[in-house]
Amino acid sequence: MQINCERLKANLLELSRIGYNEDDRGVYRPGFSDADMQARSWLQDKAKAAGYETYMDGAGNVFFGRGDRNKPTVLMGSHIDSVPAGGIFDGTLGVIAALEVMQTLDENDVQSETPIWAVATAEEEGRFGGMFGAQAIAGKLNPDWVLSAHDADEVYLKDAMSAQGLDAMAALDAAWRPEQLKAFLELHIEQGPVLFQDNLQIGVVDGISGVFKWIVHLKGKADHAGTAPMDKRSDAFMGLADFAHEIDRIIAENGTDKTRITVGKVELKPGNPHTVPGEAVFTIVGRDMDEEVMKELANACNKTLSAIARRHHLRFEYEQSSWLGPKPCSKPISDLIEKQVKKRGYSFTRMPSGAGHDTQFLSEITEAGLIFIPSVNGVSHAPDEWSHWHDVEAGTNVLLDTVQELLDD
Repeated sequence: MQINCERLKANLLELSRIGYNEDDRGVYRPGFSDADMQARSWLQDKAKAAGYETYMDGAGNVFFGRGDRNKPTVLMGSHIDSVPAGGIFDGTLGVIAALEVMQTLDENDVQSETPIWAVATAEEEGRFGGMFGAQAIAGKLNPDWVLSAHDADEVYLKDAMSAQGLDAMAALDAAWRPEQLKAFLELHIEQGPVLFQDNLQIGVVDGISGVFKWIVHLKGKADHAGTAPMDKRSDAFMGLADFAHEIDRIIAENGTDKTRITVGKVELKPGNPHTVPGEAVFTIVGRDMDEEVMKELANACNKTLSAIARRHHLRFEYEQSSWLGPKPCSKPISDLIEKQVKKRGYSFTRMPSGAGHDTQFLSEITEAGLIFIPSVNGVSHAPDEWSHWHDVEAGTNVLLDTVQELLDD
């Protein structure tokens, strides 16, 4: 069997227009924004038009498929929310590919008593910390976190959901029981350069990096930029700048070749060109494949920021908005994926994932596997994110073959 790449392409490009920004050519569908909810409605309409049952759970996850979900189900999917100024493939490929796999199976009259469903998870990109939709499915949420979670702009998850007519506490009822699932499969772009640079078509993922996210406050004293002497300032920005220069040292002393530390969002207050910044609010995201290394990195960041704060007469505070440990993928599922890749004659490698994915939470309740296709020049989370259509087709065919094996098993 072969998937219909033209249909997949048309669906993916149609979805990319929701939240598209003409100025920077990026996609803006942050979790529980108007554009995100519009995309979820669009997906449900597509699924209904293709003849599938569909529903949205209390966490905002959109499901579509066929069969009794109380029986062990083969579940596919990914997410359709995006980072600001994101690309068109991140997450959405896995969802649209899942729809294409279902349609291809139906068109080839593939019959099975095993239920087959797909999911577009909610808020995977971590606007509020964590991977909300996948955590809900895996039963990894609690009331305290749901009610206290907020983004870097102090918008609370419960308020963002309420604005869309959703009750955040209903997410606690969205968990699937392990016996409801036979396996979970996710197709995703690599979001890194390995496959593209090595001219490989498929990555079979063995494990997924852990990630922690902090929201940091360095608090000093706002002052006049012209009259405050340089040696008598409590300049919050200088503290941030010093920390940025320490990142390479922290990784060299406490990390590995898989370590990543990123300061991705910064706000200076009061934000006046003629005022010494009295506060710097910024995010730190740390990643590694080893949870003990992650703990060492977090401790090193804490010590470094404390020392910098003392040096610049600042107050240092931070909130850990998420901590997601590294997760292995299911070896039997990864081996099954590799088997399908070899049957197709595609070039491939076994590899880790440096980015977090829904698979890492689904792996806690079922056998879960992750398939990568190349990202051109390794670019993702940016408007110039791109994957070639022939690689999209190859990855979706591997997904198709793996699903069929699971249905026949």
